[in-house]
Amino acid sequence: MASRDEILAFCDDLLDVASYPDYGPIGLQVGGADEVRKVACGVSASRDLFERAAEAGAQLVLVHHGLFWERDSRVVGPVLRERLRTLFDTGLTLAAYHLALDAHEELGNNAFLARELGVEPEQRFVDVGWGGALREPAAIDAFSARVQGVVDRMPLVFPYGPEQIRRAAICSGGAASHLTDAIDAGYDLFLTGEAAEPTKHLAKEAGIHFVAAGHYATETSGVQALAAKVADRFGIEWEFVDLPNPV
Repeated sequence: MASRDEILAFCDDLLDVASYPDYGPIGLQVGGADEVRKVACGVSASRDLFERAAEAGAQLVLVHHGLFWERDSRVVGPVLRERLRTLFDTGLTLAAYHLALDAHEELGNNAFLARELGVEPEQRFVDVGWGGALREPAAIDAFSARVQGVVDRMPLVFPYGPEQIRRAAICSGGAASHLTDAIDAGYDLFLTGEAAEPTKHLAKEAGIHFVAAGHYATETSGVQALAAKVADRFGIEWEFVDLPNPV
């Protein structure tokens, strides 16, 4: 058993959330039980996730994408009402960690991808991602196969870069707009979660490889690493609720 507030203070400090202004409230979003025996984690807030977390016996849910975003309406419509009802009825606490979790040097989604894909995290890429040299240069087919092995899905690849990839930039999720930053910085390849409509021709005309490995698929590692860290620190259980998304 551990204190909810102590856990959340630990997460806020560990991830240095104050250094990463975000698009919505970060950390605690909905308060529930004061004491926590088990943490459930998932990529995105949803009623399905909350129901599964409650069935698993959790008191705290950690997510990457929370319920509230600055661009959203402040009106509580039917969908948000039922999500909140599920949290209230089950006594679950919801906490969300977005950009700060992408950016973390140890637990972050981008640090994980860099490690697994053999990219040395030499410098920051657009504040939350990483860029650097491949430990061993690779052709795009070999690199794409490596990506598929890491995220367990076939990536979308626009193979317009050099024959040998020597430097790559990584920014998980929906970061297709940062392809121009990768081009300007002289990378051979840019990996993110999703492509945008202009991506293909921009990559082709700039001579860079673009890899979209899935928004969901590139952001499953961070919440799991955070939940595992919390469980170890406070001596409680944790579980990842996998709700695969093709996007």
